Amino acid sequence: MSVYEEKLSAIAAQLKKGVAPSRETVRTFLLWFGAERRGYNVVRRVRSVLKRHGLTTTPDFEYTWLDGTIAFLAAPPEGTGTAAAASGTAAADPTFRIGRLDAANKAPISVKPDATLQQAVTIMLTNDFSQLPVMTGPRDLKGMVSWKTIGSRLALKRPCVNVRDAMEPAQVVSVDESLFDAISRIASHDYVLVQASDKTYTGIVTASDFNFQFQALAEPFLLVGEIENGLRRILHQKFNLKELEEAKAPGDDGRTIESPSDLTLGEHVRLIEPEKRWKKLKIEIDRVEFLQRLNRVRDVRNDVMHFDPDGLSPDDLVFLREFAQFLKRLRDVGAV
Repeated sequence: MSVYEEKLSAIAAQLKKGVAPSRETVRTFLLWFGAERRGYNVVRRVRSVLKRHGLTTTPDFEYTWLDGTIAFLAAPPEGTGTAAAASGTAAADPTFRIGRLDAANKAPISVKPDATLQQAVTIMLTNDFSQLPVMTGPRDLKGMVSWKTIGSRLALKRPCVNVRDAMEPAQVVSVDESLFDAISRIASHDYVLVQASDKTYTGIVTASDFNFQFQALAEPFLLVGEIENGLRRILHQKFNLKELEEAKAPGDDGRTIESPSDLTLGEHVRLIEPEKRWKKLKIEIDRVEFLQRLNRVRDVRNDVMHFDPDGLSPDDLVFLREFAQFLKRLRDVGAV
């Protein structure tokens, strides 16, 4: 029996006895399935297994922080709205929340209002911070001190002895704030403080955090685009319209196909799978190996387009880089 089957069977048995199972982090839960990230195929597989065992998680394992904890519950009866939400088929909210970012879940370092400005400056320099929350408790936020607030007051020769002399109102968002709605706040103020439902402040997300996040998401997106463009170049003017039409997905009769650019990645694979069509490419590489890699690109592409803040697994990212470089080498030697 697989790890996840064994563990979920035990959890289902505990719930039937009225015993609350132990909570697990999302990361640990995914490891039961041999996964590190919540890609499209992984999520679909996990949901299917949970449904088979009559289980669901709260919060939904797909939409909470990767290192956040989830509880296991018995899934509601089929046909109810709550059951649809639990299975991810209807009401599960797909909005990407700022609370899914690592930075939003690292308790912020803070200073008290009566701390000296030198103390705040030392903490900021030591940690390479641009701002510090001013707090007297985990739920008691007084404001924010930053290089900007310090510099503006010193430039105007305002007295700056204690932190309270150089602080301003803080920018706060809920942990459930849409990731994309938060962008404008961060663009305007360089940061936002993230507040949980219990009113504690769970983290601070800065412009640097967003830059890193979108860089991590952009690279695989651009690599997939480069691979698709390279593949279209290989297929260009190699096939007639009848062959292109035959590669189209069954049942998609309303779509006009005039060139390989009108085909999806899966249809590209279908186009060159037959030996006789492969030979039209006149590329001296192994057809089976090439198609295997294209099918993996297709699977990874689903995860990329799923736009998961967890990002791709390191192995998938390396694979995309290597395959894009392989297509480039084909072009460089004049094979296409």
